[in-house]
Amino acid sequence: MPWLCHGHIKKKNMDNSILKPGIPVALCSDHAGYPVKEAVKRWLEGQGIACKDFGTYNEESCDYPDFAHPCALAVEQGECYPGIAVCGSGEGINITLNKHQGIRSALCWRLAVARLARQHNDANVLAMPGRFVTDEEAIAMVEAFLTTPYEGGRHQRRIDKIPV
Repeated sequence: MPWLCHGHIKKKNMDNSILKPGIPVALCSDHAGYPVKEAVKRWLEGQGIACKDFGTYNEESCDYPDFAHPCALAVEQGECYPGIAVCGSGEGINITLNKHQGIRSALCWRLAVARLARQHNDANVLAMPGRFVTDEEAIAMVEAFLTTPYEGGRHQRRIDKIPV
């Protein structure tokens, strides 16, 4: 069963966020991404941001699709927005999330990539490689992802061509 933390935005640097009132951020990871996911969850809680954790809930070996699919469905259905996902390389969980038509998951390993994923791709899920980013780098990417608006314009034409 997903774990839910409650709250609201209370930090000034989050005032221009992409968060939607009353809608929690979706979180998911596999065992390799679990420590980073937990650091992100603690940071979100510290910011007063509601989140729904779709698992995993420990570092025992598990399969990322078991957590990525429920996370993606929650974002697609508007139950959560946006999503944050972490696995060892970030690749597997990102591939799984992007199987869903309503998901634009971006694999990010640097702050600039997280910003561009929002600005140019209107990404609705941030995927990160838990084995290759520190907690501090992950939190910086999450903050950038949550506070970077989508530019629209010429980028919308490209996004409109994504669905099959």
